[in-house]
Amino acid sequence: MSFLGIDLGTSGLRALLVDDTGAPIGATERHYEAAHPKSGWSEQDPADWIAALEGAVAALKAAHPEFAGLKGIGIAGHMHGATLLDAGDKVIRPCILWNDTRSHAEAALLDGIEKVRDLSGNIVFPGFTAPKLEWVRTHEPQNFARIAKVLLPAAYLNLYLTGDHVADMSDSAGTSWLDVGRREWSDYLLEKGHMRRDQMPRLVEGSARAGTLGAGLAHKWGVGDNVAVAGGAGDNAAAACGIGTMDEGQGFVSLGTSGVILAARRGYSPAPSTAVHTFCHAVPDRWYQMGVMLSATDSLNWLSRITGEKPAALTTALGEDLGPPGSVRFLPYLSGERTPHNDAAIRGAFTGLGADTRREDLTRAVLEGVAFGLRDSFEALKATGAQLESLIAIGGGTGSRYWLKFIATVLGVPLRLPAGGEFGAALGAARLGICAAMGADPQVVMTMPDLGATIAPDEGLRAAYDEAFARFRAAYPAIRATQ
Repeated sequence: MSFLGIDLGTSGLRALLVDDTGAPIGATERHYEAAHPKSGWSEQDPADWIAALEGAVAALKAAHPEFAGLKGIGIAGHMHGATLLDAGDKVIRPCILWNDTRSHAEAALLDGIEKVRDLSGNIVFPGFTAPKLEWVRTHEPQNFARIAKVLLPAAYLNLYLTGDHVADMSDSAGTSWLDVGRREWSDYLLEKGHMRRDQMPRLVEGSARAGTLGAGLAHKWGVGDNVAVAGGAGDNAAAACGIGTMDEGQGFVSLGTSGVILAARRGYSPAPSTAVHTFCHAVPDRWYQMGVMLSATDSLNWLSRITGEKPAALTTALGEDLGPPGSVRFLPYLSGERTPHNDAAIRGAFTGLGADTRREDLTRAVLEGVAFGLRDSFEALKATGAQLESLIAIGGGTGSRYWLKFIATVLGVPLRLPAGGEFGAALGAARLGICAAMGADPQVVMTMPDLGATIAPDEGLRAAYDEAFARFRAAYPAIRATQ
């Protein structure tokens, strides 16, 4: 038996084939681009997702005979994206992505409506789905009038696989249409967002069976006629499933395009005033909370583009010793910020530049600024009652041990790395596929991986970085006032 986990990311799709124990058999990736037709806009053509999925499946099928024994599929996707379909399931316009900030005015209006935060458990952020639809209603009324269904990116792949409009709780919690505590669509929230329940997909738990792979695809892919498709998950919920972050005291830090610190919670205790996100987990009777910064590795990638040096070369040039805080400060708000500022308009800045500033100083400032941005989220999570004595570190940015030392020291907690690498959201999605196909208990399947290296805080530098973090926080209102 084999199981397929799909991680539909912002810049590419990763497909992971595992056996019935969750051990990897093979993996492949396909990449695509986002379009930015205007400043602050970010869109994608859902056809690119389908092409990437088919390309990945063809590669796995050709390389691994175990693919023929496929029994279950799980999809994890980047959250909040608005994929608009007409009555014939045709895509009306490009999907508006999570990092698109055009609907900041609509988000503020929705956020100010009575009971919206109480029911959704969250601030209505510009990146969420509901304000995107309000923007379409105002600026593209001809498209709004055609909408028969609104699907998140992962749900769109589920439609392709099963022919059904179905979504899971964790992904749907980021729309501002879900009653996150009750785990069901809220007629009140839909009404305030000028949407209807019939425009929403059917809801299932992420580990439940959402449907069966369509006969045409099953034949094309050379698999059996009873391949289960799980409800799936939002990308961070799936990553939590992949590393066994299911209970109180368990959490991770993710260094991807965005930066995330996530804590699993047994109960539902939202704290929207902190700008922490409170969402359903991908398994029943669990929730999670996370702080999100919009530009984590994206900040380093930006510096890479303007200097002409690869990110790895930039960080390698810093050596291995951390050292005290630098004189150059970087505010990592290249695309606005969520936690704790909820500010779509703020933009990044360097301060403390001098004639003697070198490229290494800029690199160090970027790494330091991202670490401070993550601490903003860490402090906001602690304010909700989350207690995290250590964190598992995942994501592409974990390839830099220097950066991990920065983050461990700034947060004041050890960072633990999965041994032998990890597959993050793709592994979590595959585990959801196992649960859906086999009826397995998620608590048994979603185990923690073997852990390898531990990156401890540099206690001798903690006080200096605490002071530097205080200066970082003080810089926000000053820089905001100039923009």
